[in-house]
Amino acid sequence: MANEELVERLGRSPDWMFQRSGIRFRHIVAPGIASGDLAVAAGREALARSAVGDVAAVVVATTSPDRPCPGTAPSVASRLGMAGVTALDVQAVCAGFVYGLGVAQGLIAAGTADSVLVIGADALSLSVAPDDPTSMLFGDGAGAVVLRSGHCEEPGALGPCVLGSDGAGRDLITVRGGGSEERSEAGGALADPYLRLEGQEVFWRAVEHMTAASRAALDARRWKPQDVDRIVAHQANARILAMLAKRLGVTADRALSNIEQVGNTSAASIPILLDHATRAGDLKPGHRVLLTAFGGGLTWGATTVVWPPLACPH
Repeated sequence: MANEELVERLGRSPDWMFQRSGIRFRHIVAPGIASGDLAVAAGREALARSAVGDVAAVVVATTSPDRPCPGTAPSVASRLGMAGVTALDVQAVCAGFVYGLGVAQGLIAAGTADSVLVIGADALSLSVAPDDPTSMLFGDGAGAVVLRSGHCEEPGALGPCVLGSDGAGRDLITVRGGGSEERSEAGGALADPYLRLEGQEVFWRAVEHMTAASRAALDARRWKPQDVDRIVAHQANARILAMLAKRLGVTADRALSNIEQVGNTSAASIPILLDHATRAGDLKPGHRVLLTAFGGGLTWGATTVVWPPLACPH
């Protein structure tokens, strides 16, 4: 969906949308398609391209689950032919994928699972108010990776995951309706069912917390910012990405981005960008990569990885 298709609905010009977000296009699910459908497709491709056989756990990071109950992960695992495995959802909004990596890392370190399929999937186009200008930010999609146990010096081994939160900021990115808060207020008016975003405040919080988490993740790996070959950050806003690179002292050409083509895909944005960059040759084996994200909650996180050789995408 191009910016031009949103003009009548939002009353804003395509250039206005691009200047404020860096986005020209986003992909929107067709009727009848839910986040779980996207997760299954991404998970199936990741499994097909992985050298790991059957995985022992499935972690789905999403803030747009198929249903409030049950979680989406068990259904995704079943549809992928993996009945009986550990399966759970992670709800950290746009930081969900980095949180999911941390959960998978813990499952492997604890011996609960020797391999984990981590999926980020969101269809936030179904959650935004049609006339809200911030709806221009969001696209739909999913991406997935397979993690396995191994040695910490192997290519592809994750560094320590740095995760954080600040619940005092929960109203800055929120859907007020549909939860137990609303149901507990007997006789009250129905809460707002749409995703709401306080853009200016979120902008500065995102820059602050992604910068701090990134520095902590680099310190934990004993890397300096100049050691980083590629930054793969959550694709929230092009101006946030530019400010993050500047704060870290990393040249803009090392900060990968596909936000112009896909918009903000929430928990899916980092794995989608990893896939796009690998296909385009912008991400190569041996690259030192910093992953970082910020989302509602408020939540944030960062980790590092030396990019491994991967099977060529079809």
